[in-house]
Amino acid sequence: MTRSEQLADQLDWYWHKNLRPRLDGLTDEEYFWEPVPDCWSIRPRGTSAAPISAGSGEWTMDSAPPDLVPTPAPVTTIAWRLAHIIVSRLGYRVGWYFGGQDVDSRTFAYAGTADEALQQFDEMYGRWNTGSASSRTPTWTTRPRWVPSGFPWRTGSCTSTGS
Repeated sequence: MTRSEQLADQLDWYWHKNLRPRLDGLTDEEYFWEPVPDCWSIRPRGTSAAPISAGSGEWTMDSAPPDLVPTPAPVTTIAWRLAHIIVSRLGYRVGWYFGGQDVDSRTFAYAGTADEALQQFDEMYGRWNTGSASSRTPTWTTRPRWVPSGFPWRTGSCTSTGS
């Protein structure tokens, strides 16, 4: 078993035994619950008060460029956090490192239900895990074609061999 396969296997064990089961049965009420006023969330298009409403579909993700993020940063809903992991943590990297379909927060169709979000989460995790386990060695230091603001390549905190 290669190192990539071992790491993917360890992640997959954790995913199936610890992380993913905790989300089983997530309701729409829990998904959209806002524990305090002015949370960032996933909202129907045209209803957000955030500086940016990212996304291409009926639902958009509250966002802001780094210089307009309020201080303190807004509390986020489960919907927002799942979308952030799906797109900004898994989705971008699948395209960057494994040559998968490009995912972009500006054009992603965000989920309007907990079930749909979990399907997106499962799909993107599957792409990540498959890419991680592949015999093809990922190019972890290759600079992506497009980098959203706030990512390491923008801030200079990540070494890159790309142009």
